[in-house]
Amino acid sequence: MEPAIKLKPGVSKWDIRQKVWDYMEENDLANFPRPVHRRIPNFKARKTLLVPTPRLRTGLFNKIVPPPGASKEILRVCSTAQGVKDFSVPVGLDARVHVDLVVVGSVAVSDKGWRIGKGEGFADLEYAMMVSMGAVDENTVVVTTVHDCQLLDIPEELMDDHDLTVDYILTPTKVIKTDCKRSKPQGIIWSKVDSEMMEKMPILKSLRFREKKVGKDVTLKDERLAVKQELPGLSHSRKWSGKDGSSTQIKANPTEMTKNSEGSEEQIESGCKMQPSVPSRVTAVYMGNIPHSLRVSELKNILRDHNALPLRLNWQGAQHRAFLDYKDEVTAEDAVTSLAGLSISGSAIRVELAKSQRGNRSRSQTTEKTSKQPLI
Repeated sequence: MEPAIKLKPGVSKWDIRQKVWDYMEENDLANFPRPVHRRIPNFKARKTLLVPTPRLRTGLFNKIVPPPGASKEILRVCSTAQGVKDFSVPVGLDARVHVDLVVVGSVAVSDKGWRIGKGEGFADLEYAMMVSMGAVDENTVVVTTVHDCQLLDIPEELMDDHDLTVDYILTPTKVIKTDCKRSKPQGIIWSKVDSEMMEKMPILKSLRFREKKVGKDVTLKDERLAVKQELPGLSHSRKWSGKDGSSTQIKANPTEMTKNSEGSEEQIESGCKMQPSVPSRVTAVYMGNIPHSLRVSELKNILRDHNALPLRLNWQGAQHRAFLDYKDEVTAEDAVTSLAGLSISGSAIRVELAKSQRGNRSRSQTTEKTSKQPLI
């Protein structure tokens, strides 16, 4: 079958996306939302599609838990983005999950298994994160559903090492087994992740912390760029001699450790004045926007259901908030991931590492009456 869209030599990924989007709009092939540009196209193919957690804002996996006796309409809502918010619970990084089948959206795909998404890299990153969690392996099958017009002869040279390939392609008229020999992502490529992505996707922080502990290189994209933009004339390795005759070896990178005249360590930013080095060890989690009607016992049950029981719970019901204290940073970050996207009585709960542990919390506790409720 001839491709519906012809590609010229030297075509880029963006050219392919634009041609597919234009074709689907011109031929009225896409369903809501429209226009289809900059989206994974939706169209009727008599298939049931499951949607992952939108844009990884609240974690990687969400388990849908329909209410008892859910009607057909409620079950339909459960499969939408709103349903993920209202009828799901996040699955923590420690959960023993094995994914047998991954269904991924595409803008364009070739019968060789090369896939092009909408250009934001979420599907590639989702798969890489599943690899890091141990949730997928070489036996996991990757499938994409596309319209026949989205089948193109994509040049292999456009594919990068982080791009996810597919094993099967499902269209309204046929099923294609690609027999793709190209390796799928083997984990997160941290050099392609930047600080903005880390802030938008809290689960990345937890995964990065874990991989750093086992000795993996987790230097981010913008951190690598900062190293390359070091001050002119600064050598890659040199000695610093103090007034007391002591010396220490330092390296040329954006954040250097040196010694002052007193012999104590200080941190210096390239091009900036010296600042004291302050370790960041946050083991507390902040929960905000808690409904006034919620009882502390009910909150404990919710935390237990999400595998996020803290060592101590500092309940501040009058301020609609609570602080959860954990044994270490990893456990605290896992709790943030597990509780991300939590909704109680219709209120979206704000969950994040407690900034107050870096200075604000002690001040707030001197002016506000709190009630400490240890968990047993």
